[in-house]
Amino acid sequence: MKRKKSGVRSQETGGRNQNSKSVEDPPVTANDVNPSTSAPSETGRYAYEGLDRTIHEKARLGILTSLVAHPNGLLFGDLKELCSLTDGNLSRHLQILQESELVEVWKRFQLKRPQTLCRLTELGRQRLIAYIDELERVVADAAAARQAIAKSSNVRTHGAPFILPGLAPG
Repeated sequence: MKRKKSGVRSQETGGRNQNSKSVEDPPVTANDVNPSTSAPSETGRYAYEGLDRTIHEKARLGILTSLVAHPNGLLFGDLKELCSLTDGNLSRHLQILQESELVEVWKRFQLKRPQTLCRLTELGRQRLIAYIDELERVVADAAAARQAIAKSSNVRTHGAPFILPGLAPG
């Protein structure tokens, strides 16, 4: 890839303006990204298509995780408390999940008081498991990248936070 420098003066050119000079970037190879798993033929290797946008939203992920941990379902109030959501937010997220057929919602009255029971559907359980599998792939890729960086720089990373080169806090 070629790029043009814009209006940069350097000592190498005697202070001349380099507007017209092209500078070639070094090619990026798969080894620069992750030597253990990347290959040039892996188009979209890091696209992570399995990260379902319906599930990926923080509140909905919390709702689904709460429901998978309670196979018999949860009452609206309990789910609201577990996920730290307001009535309106929880209602809206449940509506989206219900439209996607990931959750079932039953409304009934008990002692003249309305109760709403929410439960994960079988499709919801399958899609959440597939989503978690994809998240595990993301974590594995990040761990492999961390090891490759540590190996190339001889830095001990055990217990250290994961920071990409050039992105260290200033």
